[in-house]
Amino acid sequence: MTPAERLTALRAQLAAQGVDGFLVPRSDEFLGEYVPPSGERLAWLSGFTGSAGLAVVLAGRAAIFTDGRYTTQVAQQTEPALWERRHLIEQPAPEWLREVAPPGTTIGYDPWLHTEAALARYTGVTLVPLARNPIDAIWPDRPAPPMAPARIHPAEYAGLDAAQKRETAAAALRAAGEDAAVLADPHSIAWLLNIRGGDLSHTPLALGFALLGADASVQLFMEGQKLGPDLRAHLGNAVSVAERAALPAALARYAGKTLRLDADATPAWFARTLRDAGARLVAGDDPCRLPRAQKNPTEQQGARHAHQRDAVAMAHFLAWFAAEAPRGGLTEMAAAEQLLAFRREVPLFQGESFPAIAGAAENGAIVHYRATAASNRSINPDECFLLDSGAQYRDGTTDITRTLFTGPGAPPPGLRQRYTRVLQGHIALGTARFPRGVAGPHLDALARRPLWEAGLDYDHGTGHGVGSFLSVHEGPVTISRAAKPVPLAPGMILSNEPGFYLPGAYGIRIENLLLVREAEPRPDQAKPFLEFETLTLAPYAQALIEPSLLTTAERGWIDAYHARVLAQISPLCDPHTAAWLADACRPLAQPGPGC
Repeated sequence: MTPAERLTALRAQLAAQGVDGFLVPRSDEFLGEYVPPSGERLAWLSGFTGSAGLAVVLAGRAAIFTDGRYTTQVAQQTEPALWERRHLIEQPAPEWLREVAPPGTTIGYDPWLHTEAALARYTGVTLVPLARNPIDAIWPDRPAPPMAPARIHPAEYAGLDAAQKRETAAAALRAAGEDAAVLADPHSIAWLLNIRGGDLSHTPLALGFALLGADASVQLFMEGQKLGPDLRAHLGNAVSVAERAALPAALARYAGKTLRLDADATPAWFARTLRDAGARLVAGDDPCRLPRAQKNPTEQQGARHAHQRDAVAMAHFLAWFAAEAPRGGLTEMAAAEQLLAFRREVPLFQGESFPAIAGAAENGAIVHYRATAASNRSINPDECFLLDSGAQYRDGTTDITRTLFTGPGAPPPGLRQRYTRVLQGHIALGTARFPRGVAGPHLDALARRPLWEAGLDYDHGTGHGVGSFLSVHEGPVTISRAAKPVPLAPGMILSNEPGFYLPGAYGIRIENLLLVREAEPRPDQAKPFLEFETLTLAPYAQALIEPSLLTTAERGWIDAYHARVLAQISPLCDPHTAAWLADACRPLAQPGPGC
């Protein structure tokens, strides 16, 4: 089927189900960033393959909504004759519908694919839950749902056993007078029960749902074929297991009970079903979400070890790239594959934490670009190359971005100045000290100020949470102007990734991961302060740094960071890589007279 034929078939389905339009989110019933092939409904319908987006299909028009990361990508992947392109933030779908849909327009939705909080934003139209997703009815070769086996995440990496975690989470329910909580996020189930899986390509999850009782018991709803004898023994008697088809009957037994439900992270189907059963719903955060984000000492140490091993693979790659890129002949996909080959040699490596973003020159300006056979560009001499990548290890998850210059010539002054401003913002955030209670939105401007001073900015968040051998994008804390003000706390791991993008020319992004920790008190300090420990260990591109823009403190920080990288990573490298690393980590050249 062509894209036009798919839209025509969907519209016929909507007419048959008696609605005027349909919402198509980029999510499956688990509402995560990554979905299995069976959940890629938006990509199948529209051609857009980004990790965030939404489409609205009406009888006479259709629009697709993406954020600033995907403005270029959605234009490349969708047909303008079929799809209007809209900005997810500047003109969200509810606002667009209010403008184009007459009063009383009926808009269908799949109650498994939207939260109640998201649906509440649609006013001026009549929302209608559909019993069957109409895309599933017209998708002839839709893949089967994943059935990878779940596996034990041992205490040597988890730090706490599952019984301790269950009791801690259940205590929060008892304190609030709640009988149970709906766990609709597979990340929470993975953390709570110390299990991992293989249902997704880059996040080690076993997809399923659960109910956590105030007595610390858990009802796990997951296909039995995923749970082998060892895994069932690991779960223990306090965890009952049933097929997902048993969920409606299980929820019906909560008549008269009080259940916690996170309206921002739970499919609307749960709230509808529980209300119909006579349960009392209380809005509240998933009781596993915040404890999961605050890594325990074992997880913190695992993150340090994972980043150190990952840094060896990065050093090997950067030394290889420095030798190969000036010659020409490399491609984006070849470079990403070479980095993956180096990572496969690292102990405890399990896979990439997301598909590598390898963008040369103008492709680097596509924030979440992904090279394909059709777009795979040569990496030419004397241009920028942006590489954003990460790995999953049994003891931690990594995410690193470095922007490189291929050489052999010198980069132009404008590029050096912009790279340096991005680096200054990166340093400002990484060296921040802040009192307890400060949240992500409060820190975002630190990374942007050097760019703002030059009239520049970037259209994405500055940082996201990172899991412990879980998702590379983890809540509840993010560093962004649009983020909810959730205070940072010790043990959280966040990215630090300001950038600048010149469409048609190049992209710049520099990313390290940071661990939140207690800061040493200073004289007259009236309250506890926090700071960051930098976990990522890889040199910056000295060819792109303009020393005259840096303050003395910034130059000192870069030199100290490079000295740390050299001391920790060089002894673990082969002689050729160690020699390259010594040069890459040399002290910065001092600015010339008058600078």
